Amino acid sequence: CGAVPENLIESELFGHEAGAFTGAEKRRIGKIEHAHQGTLFLDEVESMPMPLQIKLLRVLEEQKVERLGSNHVQQVDVRIIAATKSNLKTLSDEGVFRADLYYRLNVVKVDIPPLRERKEDIPTLFHHFVLIAAARYDRESIPLNAGQATKLTHHDWPGNVRELRNLAERYVLLGPAALDETDTAQDTNVNGRRTLAELMDGFERLALISALNACHGSIKDTMVELGIARKTLYDKMKKHGLDKAEFKE
Repeated sequence: CGAVPENLIESELFGHEAGAFTGAEKRRIGKIEHAHQGTLFLDEVESMPMPLQIKLLRVLEEQKVERLGSNHVQQVDVRIIAATKSNLKTLSDEGVFRADLYYRLNVVKVDIPPLRERKEDIPTLFHHFVLIAAARYDRESIPLNAGQATKLTHHDWPGNVRELRNLAERYVLLGPAALDETDTAQDTNVNGRRTLAELMDGFERLALISALNACHGSIKDTMVELGIARKTLYDKMKKHGLDKAEFKE
């Protein structure tokens, strides 16, 4: 829910008829209707606007949905699974989330602790994401050694599973040098996030290390690998404190 703009989420979930609003040139079936006789997963349900919470409650209570711009009610048989990163009970007590919807959703509750509280799962999850990324990019899946696995478990993972998945993708694309990023705590701000400039610098450094490793420190081969001029390569190596001698076998 949080990924969809507020002015579009109603149409996405409930659908609309042609002419229901400006730009609605044809009928659109919403996600709830598409999930008929199936399951619909709603992520970050706490971000759903209050008016839509009322409509969702009606779907749960009556198993009926009405498209925008329509007077016809569609019968649906759908199971809703909702995920949240906030405490919905607290939000409902504060009046930010409807209490009746909270109790209607809270049939079976599954608490999934953050990675920092289940670090024994990190190597297994990382391997899983590496296999997915390797298949996606048609790359080799390189298993972690014991030292690399330990390094992952020592990281706090402020970005939780998304951060781990992104690191696994970089690991597949750039090799073991990508794991060096977990050591650079100074690159993160107080919220555990980094600016665009910091992210770009980090990626540039990892790309240089990966290319220098692959080319065994050869400046000529690294220039070809990265498609940059000799002076540019030397300037970037100096910027990131890299010495070609460190990469020679």
